[in-house]
This record gives sequence, C-alpha cells and structure tokens, in this order.
Amino acid sequence: MNRGFYIIMAAQFFSALADNALLIAAISMLRDIQSPAQYEPLLKLFFTVSYVALAAFVGAFADSMAKGRVMLISNTIKIAGCFMMLVATVPMLDVLGIPLYYYVLLSYAIVGLGAAAYSPAKYGILTEYLPHDKLVIANGWIEGLTVAAIILGTVLGGVLINPTVSAHLMAIDLPAIETSIDTPAEVAMLVISLLYLVAALFNLFIPDTGVDHKPLHRNPVYLMHEFWHCVRLLWRDKLGQISLAVTTLFWGAGATLQFIVLKWADRALGLPLDKATVLQGVVALGIAVGAVIAAKAVSLDKSVKVLPVGITMGIVVMGMIFVTGLPVALVMMVAVGAMAGFFVVPMNALLQHRGHILMGAGHSIAVQNFNENTSILAMLGLYALLVYLDLSIYVVIVIFGVFVSLTMFLVGIWHRRNMREHGEELQQLLAAAKNINAHH
Repeated sequence: MNRGFYIIMAAQFFSALADNALLIAAISMLRDIQSPAQYEPLLKLFFTVSYVALAAFVGAFADSMAKGRVMLISNTIKIAGCFMMLVATVPMLDVLGIPLYYYVLLSYAIVGLGAAAYSPAKYGILTEYLPHDKLVIANGWIEGLTVAAIILGTVLGGVLINPTVSAHLMAIDLPAIETSIDTPAEVAMLVISLLYLVAALFNLFIPDTGVDHKPLHRNPVYLMHEFWHCVRLLWRDKLGQISLAVTTLFWGAGATLQFIVLKWADRALGLPLDKATVLQGVVALGIAVGAVIAAKAVSLDKSVKVLPVGITMGIVVMGMIFVTGLPVALVMMVAVGAMAGFFVVPMNALLQHRGHILMGAGHSIAVQNFNENTSILAMLGLYALLVYLDLSIYVVIVIFGVFVSLTMFLVGIWHRRNMREHGEELQQLLAAAKNINAHH
C-alpha cells in the first residue's frame, strides 16, 4: 500500500472518529434538554434518512468528479450540521417556538446528509485506486480503522461529556473570543467540529485515481431510473444478492445494537452514559479483530463460507440477558464484535467486487447504502417503538438475537438453493474472482 492509500485511510479515520463522538454528544444534548427516551434512537434514524432518500443521486455525484473532492464537500456539510447543533440552545429558537429536540434531530440529519454523500466516495475510491486482489485487505484496513474510530470516537464522546473533563475545557480562555458554550454536550460539539476540519484537510491531499468521471446527469428522473436499474441488477446477481442481504442485515443490526448496549449497560450494570460508551467501544474492538482475521484468512472466492458465523453471533447476543458483571460483559462484547467483523468484511469485499463489475464503484456503493440504511431505518424505528411501549430491555435483546440468527439462517438456505440451481455459473464467478487475485 502506498502513500495515497494511507492519506485516504487518515481522512476516513478522522471523519468516522467525529461521526461516532457526535452521536454520544447528541444523546447527551437530548438528555440535557429532557427529551423523551424514544428520541435517542431517532437520532440515528434522522442521520440515516439521507442515505435512503438521496441514494439515487449520491452514487452519480460520487462518480461525476474526483473522489477526494467529493469527500471534501461532504465533510464541509458535516461541519455545518455540527455547528447547527452547537447553537441548538440559542434564545432565537425559543422565539421561533421550535422544540429543542426537533432542532437537534434536524441538525443531526444535516450531518447525515454529508455522510450519505461521503460514503460512495470513501469506498468507491478503493476500487478505483487498488487492484482487485487487494480489495479484501483494503476492506480489512478501512473497516479496521473505521472500527478503531468507532472505539476511540465513542470513548472520546464519553470523555468529552464527562463533567470533570468538560469543566477543564470550558475553563480555557481564548483572548477576545466570547462563546455561549456552557454545557458538556456543547463543548463536545466544538471539539468534534475540529475533528471534521482535520478530515477535510486530509481530503485536500487525496490523489486523483486517473479514472474517467461521468458527467452528472441533470435529469432527476433519469437518475432515479438508472439507480433502480442498478438496484435490480445487484439483487438479481446470484452472488451480489447474498452479500447484499448479509451486509444489509449487519448494518441494521449494528445500529440497533449501539442503543441496546447503552440501555442494557444502564439497566444490568448500572453504568451512566459516559461510562457505558466503553462497552460500545469494546464491541468495536471485537469487530476490528474479526476484520483483521478475515482479511488474512478469507479470500474473495471463499467469502460466502462465513455465513454460519452470523447465526452464531445472534445466539451469543441473547446471552447478554444472563450477564450482571462488567468483566463478563466486556468479554461478551468482544466476542460479538469479532464474529460480526469476521463475517461482514468478506461479504463487503465480495459485494464491492460484483458491484464494480456490474455497474461501477459509486453506483454500487449507493445501492449498498440504500439497502443497508433502509434496514437501519426499519430496525431503529422498531426499536424506538419498543422503547415507547416500555418493553423490558431483556425482551428486546432476545427479540434482536432471534431475528439476527433466523435471518442469517434463511440467507444460508437462499445461497444453498442458488448453488443447486446455478452452481456452474456461481463457480465460474468465484473462479473469476480467484483468477483476478492470482493475476494481480
């Protein structure tokens, strides 16, 4: 891997670091203004809605210019959303009569808009910049660093909202600068904005891949038609549909698990928000370990063999209901994360490989994002409903675990049926992937 690859990784790391710290700061802000409990999972839902609503356009946008430029524009949008949240408690909003938690959700949605535009570029640049044989390794890198950013970002968010730390930060006096920042959540927002700025600076140095870019079509109807054609194309591909189903489930389940872990840590372990974030970080650490093992042990042509790991993960998650001590909880979170990382990285690489061949990098990632984030919207919406109904967190955990295991089992059946009906065709596609590896 050359210098350009590491610049891409650095830009991705700081942007993801800020994304994950921001979620904790936003949850803290909602609690400061005493919003209803179900609004916390709605944060992620508002963040995600842009991925779904703009899926037909962000892929074409990402393919229309240099990916580094797309990432720079997207990070600028994230900074704007973060500053909107930073001024969420200004008196003007009271005059307008806007409930503060609505404004926080709207601001977080702006950050999500930037993230939706960022994603096709950050993954698409890998398929443009690297040979196919390095895609699994590159995915191991990007998922590993993303997960490292989740660990550090989540923990950083917890640290920044800690009263002692935020008091020290608020005590810093800048000459001639007077701010209205007076809560831990607001201090966190300011620090996080600086992280987005660092990511934007790295974006300036991302190398041009030399790939020809398609001019952005100005007709939205055409873009919608082209996008839905790409959706159908990937779902009809006998390997693409399996990898797309797995990654769709993974991201929906992963987003929901973030909030389940926070609530479970409070109920079962008595941990407040700034301490519970450590458990989220430990899950992410496990994902990083699983991603690294998968990158080394699973080649592109063997990627479909990791499906049973997803079934096991759902079963292990249900074991959370028996845990009452922090040491056992930490071990369990690492195990859940490791299984998740091990089965999603090969699936992600296979999906990118098939998508790049069928329709191009940006469009492929946009289709993937549309499906994965539709899953996040559906699962977080269901979780918010369960919270609203005041269902026990232990019941929610069992429902979640059964759903994950059962869905992965059904995907396995689906793949075996494909092998029976289209075995020769699939073997040729997998052999082609193996030959590409060997060629490079």
